[in-house]
Amino acid sequence: MTKNPYQADLDSNRANYEPLSPLTFLSRSAEVYPDKTAIVHGDLTYSYREFYARARRLASALTKHGIGEGDTVSMMAPNIPSVLEAHYGVPMTGAVLNTLNTRLDAEALAFILDHAECKLLLTDREYSSLIREALSLAKVKPTVIDIDDSLAESGELIGDMEYEAFLATGDPEFDWQGPVDEWQAISLNYTSGTTGDPKGVVYHHRGAYLSAMGNAVSWSLPKHPVYLWTLPMFHCNGWCFPWTLTAVGGTHVCLRKIEASAIYSEMQRNKVDHMCGAPIILSMLINASEEDKAKAPSGVKFMVAAAPPPATVLAEMDSMGFDVTHVYGLTETYGPSVLCDWNSDCNE
Repeated sequence: MTKNPYQADLDSNRANYEPLSPLTFLSRSAEVYPDKTAIVHGDLTYSYREFYARARRLASALTKHGIGEGDTVSMMAPNIPSVLEAHYGVPMTGAVLNTLNTRLDAEALAFILDHAECKLLLTDREYSSLIREALSLAKVKPTVIDIDDSLAESGELIGDMEYEAFLATGDPEFDWQGPVDEWQAISLNYTSGTTGDPKGVVYHHRGAYLSAMGNAVSWSLPKHPVYLWTLPMFHCNGWCFPWTLTAVGGTHVCLRKIEASAIYSEMQRNKVDHMCGAPIILSMLINASEEDKAKAPSGVKFMVAAAPPPATVLAEMDSMGFDVTHVYGLTETYGPSVLCDWNSDCNE
């Protein structure tokens, strides 16, 4: 039997094969668009060069604290820059990122921390009381790093070190290595647990890469979109958009509090053109004051998930100048898995 010539002396090696990983999106954008604005948070901005350096500092600091492949790093925070940094810095060490649902109670959080075998916890000070209670109930005793976000309005520091001081121990030139196997875990998310204890769902590098790219293709994302974070990053890793937006050199506009007035203000201030969220966000936008509505740029694209919004809501959003796309997904499918694509026949 003749041997297939395409299988002779054409084995995979470092020159012709690299495991898929969304971590490469950040290194590429930092090289191609180093001075492009990557993150906006109030008056704070980071370029892609700075974003990459901070993610590498985080990876380096975690490594110095003994975090490595197979370890779980949990995170309790709203949509702030450190969460974006963790989506890269944590898996750069081989560890797994577990973003915690900020709406859960202490008992549920304690269960997740134990089930995830959390080794290190990054926590925003706004949630210090809740996290202190959760840790008192949990069996694990992780290292706790406080995030003292400049826009946080309350909470105390309860950890072993503050986040910026922790980053300062890291190397911005840290020589991170991607996964040897693209099946390697990159993140751990939990379902709501409505039928019992929360259920853990493991994402791998390959799935995160493909889902991130699928978002860009299915939504026809251009280069350098300006994306406002109205979708919690703890929810299915923000539907993989922390990786998607970076892949296309977009600007991540962070929003600590999801309120109508704040949304419209950030839309105007940063010329936002893309957003994601649940139907409740559409209701917020519709029921806002006319003064706030006047701040919205025209043609903002909004991806909404869950049950289809009522036709009246979609009609109102259309009249306000928004372009809404409906999707549906699950934690188990990396977020959106089904998209209601526009049928050109509807234009007639």
